[in-house]
Amino acid sequence: MSVQPETSPRPVERFHRLCEAAVARLPLGLDSIVAPTFLGFIVLNSCTFAVDLVLLTLLHGGLGVALPVAVTVAYACAFTLSYFLNRILNFRSHAAVGPQFAVYVVVVAVNYLAFILGACSALVALGVEYHLARIAAGACEAVYMYSAMRWVVFRRPATLSGSTACRTPQTGPVPETP
Repeated sequence: MSVQPETSPRPVERFHRLCEAAVARLPLGLDSIVAPTFLGFIVLNSCTFAVDLVLLTLLHGGLGVALPVAVTVAYACAFTLSYFLNRILNFRSHAAVGPQFAVYVVVVAVNYLAFILGACSALVALGVEYHLARIAAGACEAVYMYSAMRWVVFRRPATLSGSTACRTPQTGPVPETP
């Protein structure tokens, strides 16, 4: 009697299945609104946000690095980690890394100026503690970054037939209108 080892799905497929299963269990019809990639983004970016805060605390709180420099270094590390985790695990992109990463860098630059430096620095200037300011800026950042990652950075090319962009679980492809 030979025993074959069970083959488990690759971590990428396992992560995506877990997100799909979790979204499918959402109450009040939220499963038809919340995309599995949104949940995946929340999970992955929560981890990278924690990396950001730990690095920020070490640099600014521990080593006394100026806040703008500490924010920049911590954010650069976190955004690079976020790109690769989301590319591999969440959006499962197979596009060329170079052009895709270039688009991501532009998205991140806008995000950095508007939310990370702009909102965070403004809140600190108003007297908000820098950790709380960073968390508040992070909430705004999350909405912007998910939208940009889903519809700009990791967008999938649309095809006339077989596109999942207009597919619902109940109906399959949405028929084209003449």
